[in-house]
Amino acid sequence: MTEQLDLITLTDPRSPAAEAYRTLRTNLTFAALDKPIETLLVTSPAPGEDKSTVLANLAVTMAQGERNVILVDADLRRPSLHEIFGVANERGLTTMVVEEAALDDPPLLDTGVDNLQLMPSGPLPPNPTDILGSRRMEEAIARLKTRADVVLFDAPPVVAVTDAAVLGTKVDGVLLVVCAGRTRREHTQRARELLERGHVRIVGAVLNNAPRDVALGGY
Repeated sequence: MTEQLDLITLTDPRSPAAEAYRTLRTNLTFAALDKPIETLLVTSPAPGEDKSTVLANLAVTMAQGERNVILVDADLRRPSLHEIFGVANERGLTTMVVEEAALDDPPLLDTGVDNLQLMPSGPLPPNPTDILGSRRMEEAIARLKTRADVVLFDAPPVVAVTDAAVLGTKVDGVLLVVCAGRTRREHTQRARELLERGHVRIVGAVLNNAPRDVALGGY
């Protein structure tokens, strides 16, 4: 195992935090009864809210639930999933978009977690928004859907750049990560407005770094 051991769902699966991720997995299932979520984008209002760590733990939890999961780093500005899982970032999503052969043979990497594959960002482009909004991106998403039960995308913060709003129109739903004691309320409101203006389906929000309620004891 590599740096993925830093993920709480792997290092301490019986912890309250790991249980919270399993609850999130269940809630997403219930939120999608009418329209199942096959592609989900995770983002945050602003930088520094640990969206990538939340997404990585959610991906592990879904894989532990015996679903075939592909985790895609679509943060083409500051990618971090390859660092979380300790793998190379020589090829990835941008490779799949620009190389015809990569559509048929996506550059997926083993994570060491059963049922979970990772596609890093690949070489960073000068025009991330154009890449994410392109027809080729739609083709890439369609190909990935045939290889997994669910495809999870990491995207840049909503308020900082338009990438998440653009890619959000191409997936089944968007999950917004906010950080207790750090995320500013106006940033969260602005992020919601920007996503809704683009007719993006917001399936919910995750409160990260929330203090544990000791009154609940072992529950």
